[in-house]
Formats: sequence, structure tokens, C-alpha cells
Amino acid sequence: MSATDDEGVLDPWVKEYFEANPERNAVFESLDPEILELARGDFSMPSDVVIASIDDAVVDGIPVRIYRDEEPPTGLVVYFHGGGMVIGSIGIMDNVARQLCKASGAVVISVGYRLAPENPFPAGLDDCETVTRWAIANAATFGVAESKVAIAGESAGGNLSAALALRLRDTGGPALAGQVLIYPRTAGSERHSSCDAFDGLVISLKAMDVFDGAYNAGRDLDADPYAVPLAAEHLRDLPPAIVVLGGCDMLRDEGRAYAARMRDDGVDVEEICYPGQPHGFVNFDFPAAALAHEAIGRWLRAKLADAD
Repeated sequence: MSATDDEGVLDPWVKEYFEANPERNAVFESLDPEILELARGDFSMPSDVVIASIDDAVVDGIPVRIYRDEEPPTGLVVYFHGGGMVIGSIGIMDNVARQLCKASGAVVISVGYRLAPENPFPAGLDDCETVTRWAIANAATFGVAESKVAIAGESAGGNLSAALALRLRDTGGPALAGQVLIYPRTAGSERHSSCDAFDGLVISLKAMDVFDGAYNAGRDLDADPYAVPLAAEHLRDLPPAIVVLGGCDMLRDEGRAYAARMRDDGVDVEEICYPGQPHGFVNFDFPAAALAHEAIGRWLRAKLADAD
């Protein structure tokens, strides 16, 4: 938990951690091939979360990793990892997928979607849609109803989750039980005040520009809601959402703006901000992450139970 009640003041525990482990606050600001290869590796952070079974599979050419626990599943959660659409992998975010599975009681399907710059927008989103549609169509093989499928992601994965919810709404479904948006990227080239306030803390303005350029492939996508969810004309008729934010995250304000717009358009939204927490605090398994996983798990269990 945080030792500060001022959301925009860095948690002293986090400050001490970064001082002792400066490499964890290293900001990726280039597309150097060696850096990309390392930051897309099949390695993971240590995790003491034990899951009954973890299996690798391929869905229409897209690698996935499937997490199942002992209890009868509450539903399915299709999970999209973060990394600015450029880095990250199923392996690197294994700890988040484990926590989602354990906290929610759901089968979690982690998606190895294509990354930029080799595969710019909409390749990654297309992959996420393909796996989500497959999960819904095959829900019965996992022992759940097709109505009990939710999507989840953090940072870039939060963008993909929000964008996919919009795309499925606009194309007539299938319906989702919920969307878990963990410090989602929603604003495109617009820079909110939290971007300046926390520039260089885990991520930076320069990194955002570099990664956005790779994802956009030189195109102006600010008006495309499937790249920039805040650009959507309206957010009505979206599935319920939980939006998890960090008080010291560059993306805090754009995530908050998206939650507010959903709420104003009648979407069932739970918004939680963890004071003093930087971008990536859930991925890093900081102490506040345990609170976030508990809240996400409780929310998912309720929404999956309600989905008939």
C-alpha cells in the first residue's frame, strides 16, 4: 500500500526502490534492434503465484498462453500486455497474467500480438480481436458461457482493450462481460498535465513520441478511435469497465478522462487511483499492486457472475 495520501507525490517506498534499483526506472527511448530484442524476450519476473496449469498455444498464427487454476473458472479473461505497442511479451508479463488468473478465478488467455514498427496499427489490434472472438466462440471448451468473457490490459494493452471494446460495439458484437483498463493509453498525441508532471518516471515524453511514431507508421491517427479511444464520437453501450490508475503516472490524466467520458455516457465504470504510484506499478509487483489485483479480481468476479 502507499505511504502517501497525496496522489501526485511519489510513494517513499517507490522512491527508495528506484534509488536502489535504478535499472527498473530505465526509460526506453529508441528502437535499437538489440534493445527491442531484449525487451521482447521470453523471460519473466519472479512470481510466487502458483497456477494449476499454464499452456502455450497458437490461435490463427497468434501465440497465446493459457492460465487455468484449480477452481471451476468464473469466466475467461483475454489479456493484452503493455509495452507501448513496441516492446513487451507474453513471457515478460507472465506475472500479471498469473495474478489476473488467481484474483479473478477466470481462465486467462495472454495474447502475443504483433508489435510495431514491423507491424504498425492495426496489426496488433487485429490480433487481439482474432483471439477474443476465438475465446468467445470456444468458451464452452473452457467450461464457461460465451457471455462470460472479458478483456484486460495495461498501458498499451489498456489501449488495445479500450479500442477492441469500441470496435466490437461498432461492428455488432459479440458482447463482452467487461473491460479492465490498467493505466490505459487513450489520448494519442494530446498531452495531459500528468505527462509533464511525471515525464521521465518509468516512461517519458520522448519515448511516447518514438513509440507512437512506430505504431502510427507516420500516419496521423488522432481521429481514429481504434488507435485513440478518446477520439470516439461517443462511448455509449460499452461493456462495464474498471480503470486502474497510478497517482504519479504520465498516463494518469488521459485514463481519468476516458473513465469520465464513459461514465458521462452511461457506462458502468469503477475508477481507482493509487496515490504515489508510477507507471508500471502493477507490472513491477510493487506493494500497491496487491491492492490493485484484489480490486480487479473482486470486480471481475462480480461482472462475470452477472453476465448471462
